[in-house]
Parts: sequence; C-alpha cells; structure tokens
Amino acid sequence: MPGERPQLYDILDDRFRTGRCHAGDSKLESLFDGCRWAEGPVYVPAGRYLVWSDIPNDRLLRWDETTGTVGVFRSPAGHPNGNTLDNEGRLITCEQGNRRVTRTEHDGSVTVIADRFQGKRLNSPNDAAVKSDGSIWFSDPDFGISTDYEGHRAESEIGARNVYRVDPGTGEVRLVADGFSGPNGLVFSLDERQLYVSDSRANHIRVFDVHDDGTLGDGSVFTECAIGNFDNIRFDDQGRLWAAAMDGGVHCYDPDGTLLGRLLVPDTVANIRFGGAKRNRMFIAADTTLYSIVMSVTGTSALPTARP
Repeated sequence: MPGERPQLYDILDDRFRTGRCHAGDSKLESLFDGCRWAEGPVYVPAGRYLVWSDIPNDRLLRWDETTGTVGVFRSPAGHPNGNTLDNEGRLITCEQGNRRVTRTEHDGSVTVIADRFQGKRLNSPNDAAVKSDGSIWFSDPDFGISTDYEGHRAESEIGARNVYRVDPGTGEVRLVADGFSGPNGLVFSLDERQLYVSDSRANHIRVFDVHDDGTLGDGSVFTECAIGNFDNIRFDDQGRLWAAAMDGGVHCYDPDGTLLGRLLVPDTVANIRFGGAKRNRMFIAADTTLYSIVMSVTGTSALPTARP
C-alpha cells in the first residue's frame, strides 16, 4: 500500500523476538551516500565520530555524530578496508593497496604495524581485531591484489591467505591460522577465549580456541551462510553474533549457531559496527551508502577490555 515502510526485521526464530532484537528503529537512516564501495566503519567514543573506508576512492571518511557532517579523514589512504581501535583509542587500519596494517597516532602520524611475514609482502590485509593484551590480529586475503579496483594487481608473495597475530611487545608477525579461501572479518568472543573468522569464499564462519600463549586451536565451522555471503562480524553484549551478509542483509546468530533473524538492507552489506553513546547504534556500510539504525540490543565496546 502507498506509504507503507519496507520490512526491516525478518524474524526466523522466536529468540530474535524474545531477545528484543527487533524492537529498535523501524527504518534505516542514511548518513551518507557518495562512496564507490563503503567498508570498515569504526566508532570513536572520545570524539563522537565514525571513520569508515571508501576503498576504490582510496580514502577514509569521517561522520560527526554531533553535527551530522561528513568530511575526508585521510586521502590517499592506501585503499583502506577494515578499521578498529587499539587499547589507547588509536585507529588501526588495514590498507589493501599498501599491503600493510597501520596505526594512526594521536598526533595524526601513521605507524606501520605489519607489512611482511617472514620477509615476504602481505597480500592485502582486510580486517583487524585487537585483544586486551594489546596484540593485533588481522586477516590477509588476496582481494586487494586480485584487481586494480580495490588496490593494485599483483602476485601473492606468500602464496596463501592467512590470519596473523602481531605481538604487542616485539612486533613479531606470527601465523596463527591458515587453510582459508578468503579470510575476512574476525572478532573475539566476549571473554576473548575464542576467535571467530569469516571466510567469504568458503561462505562460512570458523571459530578457534585462543590459548594463553597467543596460538589458536584447530578450529571448527560455527555456521554456514544460507542467504547471502559473509563479510565482517560483530558481537552484541549478550553473545549473539551479527554478520554482514552482502545481499543477505545483516544476520543475527545465537551462540549455538542458529540464525535467529535478519535486518533486510536494500543494498549489499559489506560491514557493520556498533557505536554511539550507548553502543546500541549499528552502522552499516552497504554499497555506496553508510546507514545506521538505533537498536534495542547493545554491542560490545569498540575498545578492547580485559575480561576474566
């Protein structure tokens, strides 16, 4: 009927309803529509702003929560993809084009965190997660070297697509997980005892036990994507896993791996992130647009927090 709003919540399991996952805004809010391919939103609480990537346009953009204005945070930016914050609130960026992971210092200067493994150039770092001990973990598929659209076409020097850990003390880059087709989003569980990694080409999410020495267990498949294609992943504070699923919208999974429901987004969803003053605003990078939705669920903190 004329004037009807498009459906936003697709409830597939009653736990999506009882968990109040559907009780937020009834429509998406478009914050900016002018990207070529939007990725990697991260909310910066100290400044009440959001930074995200526009990969083909080789820039980082910034949205100010208090004014709603959008400006360029950095350009050129190395064809950036995933962004996160470290323990001190500094921006960690996966630069596909420069084939490295960097940290933006508080004075605006850029420090290279990782650009090689065993003397060989990384492929094209995609997404990063910071543990409360200060270690930085990142995925390294070949998306940025496959074509010139999101980086620079090149041959892989490593010859594989892996997940790595950067030691907080020595800066050593260590291989922690391999056997991926296209490792993409990664996130720690609330107690940091598991690491979840999405594989876009295999179209599943794997989960690994995290050992005290910074190594991982063998891992297992947490869930497979039946609707869409997995990209990045985030947790809410109740242990539900939310996944950007490209044409499948945003998926919500119970800790047991059951798909509980979806957010039906009109564009292809590449990346999601919780933010805002109460961490109950989900930011969604989809195609050319940055969307947001204020929800009745709360995401985990953007800053790593040590847990028992």
